[in-house]
Amino acid sequence: MGEPQGRARPRAAATARSAGSVSVGRSATLRLVRTPTPARPRRSPAQRARADLALLLVSAWFLTAFGLVMVLSAGSVSAAQGYGGNSFWYFQRQVLYALAGLAVAALVARIPYRTWRTLSLPVLAGAAVLMFIAAHPAAGTSVYGASRWIDLGVVTIQPSEFAKLGLVAFAATVLAAKGRRIEQPGHLCLPLVPVVGAIAVLGILQRDLGTTVILCGAVYLMLFVAGARARHLATVGLAGLLGVLALIVGEEYRSTRFFEAWLDPRSDPSGAGYQLIQGLIAIGSGGWTGLGLGSSRAKWDFLPNAHSDFIFAVIAEELGLLGAIVVLIAFGVLLLAGVRIALHAPDGFGRLLAAGIVAWIGLQTVINLGAVTGLLPITGVPLPLVSFGGTALVVTLAGVGVLASVARARAHEGRSRSSAGAGRG
Repeated sequence: MGEPQGRARPRAAATARSAGSVSVGRSATLRLVRTPTPARPRRSPAQRARADLALLLVSAWFLTAFGLVMVLSAGSVSAAQGYGGNSFWYFQRQVLYALAGLAVAALVARIPYRTWRTLSLPVLAGAAVLMFIAAHPAAGTSVYGASRWIDLGVVTIQPSEFAKLGLVAFAATVLAAKGRRIEQPGHLCLPLVPVVGAIAVLGILQRDLGTTVILCGAVYLMLFVAGARARHLATVGLAGLLGVLALIVGEEYRSTRFFEAWLDPRSDPSGAGYQLIQGLIAIGSGGWTGLGLGSSRAKWDFLPNAHSDFIFAVIAEELGLLGAIVVLIAFGVLLLAGVRIALHAPDGFGRLLAAGIVAWIGLQTVINLGAVTGLLPITGVPLPLVSFGGTALVVTLAGVGVLASVARARAHEGRSRSSAGAGRG
């Protein structure tokens, strides 16, 4: 009887140790209690919306301010040559445009985004009329063969920029109203296809293929977000691609840009390929850290449109690869904030509206950077918020204001739910 009891004690001690106890002496046992790690509090929807809004505004403000600095640097030489020795001319104009754009953004951000259901059609119709006027040789202003502008004396406006915001808001209104019916081909096509087609024709009449691609591409991505069927998206995408190829082959200046200026710029280094070659030389000259702010050599009449379409080449030349990466990160933050705002929008219309604006700004950024780096053909599309251009800057900041309005609505909705939950508690 004594031997079995002696053997039971080690087993009991082992069991106690395996359960987290330590034996002290023969009569006392010290238990080790693990303190649970407190769980990190989850952020409320209102807090997430405010964080997205902060990312959006900070990145937009940074790119706008950075663009002012680079317009001053890249455009000083051409401004002095074209405006009576005033090297600050482009910079002074861009400061006025930036102030106007920030004021518009602040105003639009405080307007409920659902108001764009009503505003979309008037804005789009007005933009279409102005695009038609700009395309007319007697009324519009032609630069480099493209008739995109209307000279009002004090300012020059580009109507197709207004069409971007109007078309995105119109498409969001239509798609949100149709809901799941867009899975049917008839509801998918009407009334979007005739409206988008009419705006695209006006863009082609202005000889502005780049903006036309942005307009159609933004609506195409909105169809994807709205839940259109994959086979319908494939059909529309194939038709759009064939249309672009037909436009390229059908016009001599477009085929020259495509086959000579882009695919083989060295075949005509002093003609069709000149701008791309000079842009690549500027980018390569910057190295890692650049030549220094204001020290660009390309802006001294070597690189055309150094302050507008090809401003990224001057950025890479003066600030190097590191400076160019900072700009890319800023655009990434801006687009990421826009995507998050779209994902957490209060309703379908807000989601589509935010997604369309993100698609428009994102496509324009990709097309511009692709042209400057030689990855895409040159289409004359400016870099959003950075390149010189009054209408583009004001309308893009208005688009940022619409995104801010959607984020503010989400934050307000989150606060209302939290208050209601606290009241029930």
